[in-house]
Amino acid sequence: MSDVLTRIEGKAGFLSLNRPKAIHALTLDMVHIMTEALLAWRDDPAVEAVIIDHAEGRGFCSGGDIAFLRASAMEDAGVSGRKFFHDEYQINHLLFTYPKPVIAFMDGITMGGGVGISQPARLRVVTENTRFAMPETGIGLFPDVGGGWYLSRLEGRIGAFLALTGARLDGAECLATGLATHYLSAESLIDAKGRIAEDPSRVDSILGSLAVAPPEARIMANMPQINRLFASDRYEDVIAALEADGSDWAAKELATLKTKSPQTCKVALRQLAESLNCADFAANMVMEYRIASRVLLRPDFTEGVRAVIVDKDNQPKWTPPTPDAVTDDLLNAIFAPLPPEEEWKPL
Repeated sequence: MSDVLTRIEGKAGFLSLNRPKAIHALTLDMVHIMTEALLAWRDDPAVEAVIIDHAEGRGFCSGGDIAFLRASAMEDAGVSGRKFFHDEYQINHLLFTYPKPVIAFMDGITMGGGVGISQPARLRVVTENTRFAMPETGIGLFPDVGGGWYLSRLEGRIGAFLALTGARLDGAECLATGLATHYLSAESLIDAKGRIAEDPSRVDSILGSLAVAPPEARIMANMPQINRLFASDRYEDVIAALEADGSDWAAKELATLKTKSPQTCKVALRQLAESLNCADFAANMVMEYRIASRVLLRPDFTEGVRAVIVDKDNQPKWTPPTPDAVTDDLLNAIFAPLPPEEEWKPL
């Protein structure tokens, strides 16, 4: 059985992630299967819309294939890992620029690579099961797959907060922040997909008619603290603001940040700031591919995955160990252009 089930049903093309034991984490093969289908359907008049969902099991998509990326960093100097990032970013961009409506059903866990294939969709459906996060700084990575673009354009400082802390949002919070367009009950998704496949031209009214009122979005109550304490693009300032605040909320977020890679927290803040200067999504992906090519081979990635996923001791030894030891020179090297023939390019 393929790890992505592709089919045309009615007037819609379906991309159903089908790797349930890994919560549908993306492999390079999955990226290629989806890319091939999207390119075939782009000019096919029989396909009027594309639906991205998952076939079975909990969660929409838990991210990229982290074990594969770590093995690449340790065994082939990152060559296969860079290929993964390159091709994954191509599908992110293909979806962002797709000429037909794309509808992503973010039912359950939607993290990392799952964010990368759902956020470019014009319509993004969440449910009571949705758990959205960009938790990369906890394993020495950064919020890639277009995270720089999406997070930097959220209201206030929510994007910086999510990028640094890896905080999880539920479906209501995704809707309130603009990360989702519709909130449906999980039990209505089969009906929604069937009706969209029948008549994609009515997709907006179909989702609108099936939408239900979400519960309270808890993150909105924390907006004043988020905007005040995460105001700076300088990581040391964020830490200092949290330390000086004295509230339980600030203490909890500070404790969370103490577990993250100082290097990739600094990378994430700079990434979000620089994304706002990118002329388009392709320029953002050029920047993120430069970062990915460097961060993949930095010590924090292999160590972070070891601590959180392999050994599960949750005691990573970060290099450099503190924010002030992450120099501007190091950050400049991570963000520097690649040789022209190695730069990322869209399909």
